[in-house]
Amino acid sequence: MTATTIRKIVLDYLAHAEDDKIKAIYTLLKDDIGLESDFALTDEQYKILENERELHLAGKTQSYNREQARQLIKG
Repeated sequence: MTATTIRKIVLDYLAHAEDDKIKAIYTLLKDDIGLESDFALTDEQYKILENERELHLAGKTQSYNREQARQLIKG
């Protein structure tokens, strides 16, 4: 069974599950769910991004559209 199929089955189940089961599932997953919201860039990472942005806006770096990027990746 694919992950997509499992996702659909779980979502369908959750739409009709009893509240106590929803709360139990949340309790099992809350630490994993919290990881997504705890994401933060360091000051150094912000500086790198800002520098890359400035170079891009000044036209000093090469930019690619989606199709060009796909061609570069494919080789």
